[in-house]
Amino acid sequence: MARLKIEVSVPESHAERVIDALHAAGAGRVGEYARCASVWRVTGTWLSLPGSHPYDGEVGAVQHGKECRIESVCHEEQARAVQEAVLKVHPYEEAVIHFVPLYEP
Repeated sequence: MARLKIEVSVPESHAERVIDALHAAGAGRVGEYARCASVWRVTGTWLSLPGSHPYDGEVGAVQHGKECRIESVCHEEQARAVQEAVLKVHPYEEAVIHFVPLYEP
């Protein structure tokens, strides 16, 4: 069963909600531990294009904001459920969720 690393950037105000959603969808299991995640404080940057409805900032202006990068793991079979769970609680119009295959010898 292949495992994936999950990477999600989210405003600091929503970090715990995203971690809860990951856990509820089955992500974050490492051996006999659950709800495992790493949280990194980062600065995000974006430019909202015409037609967008940004959570923060305004259309046409380059923005910089404090975010958290949340990293966790899941099995490949859980990826769709994890994605759907995160999208339900993520405030961004276009949330970026990366699933990266892990090499495990």
